[in-house]
Amino acid sequence: MTAVTWDAPDGDHPARRAVRAAMAAAAGGRKQEWLALFGPDAVIEDPVGPSMLDPEGKGHRGPDGIERFWDENIARVRKFHFRVSDSFANGPACANVVTITATLDGGTTMTIDCLTVYTVDDDGLITSFRAHWEPDRVMASLTSP
Repeated sequence: MTAVTWDAPDGDHPARRAVRAAMAAAAGGRKQEWLALFGPDAVIEDPVGPSMLDPEGKGHRGPDGIERFWDENIARVRKFHFRVSDSFANGPACANVVTITATLDGGTTMTIDCLTVYTVDDDGLITSFRAHWEPDRVMASLTSP
């Protein structure tokens, strides 16, 4: 299975390029490559609003916050598969309908059905990443090996 399956429109757009690069870097465990995709004032809201990943719902901000997000969340996943079923790129942003299958240590998997919105600056760096998903649905999807 490939790490990213793109079953969506894929016309060239700066934000869509950033999406594809971010997914590929996360799936490949390439932390520094992934971090380099974000601008200095970027914010990650994954998921949007208060959650177990962000109790105050204010997002992970700036280089330190984004690196901490990687270390506390992305690094814990042994294997990712991203399936993008639709993509809408316009202005400085790209919204995507995505199903993420994450395999954790020990083989437990979870499925995250979500809508992601990436916004980029004039240099193509990500300024905002917002993922809309419901934690209860994700927890209900947990499967043991």
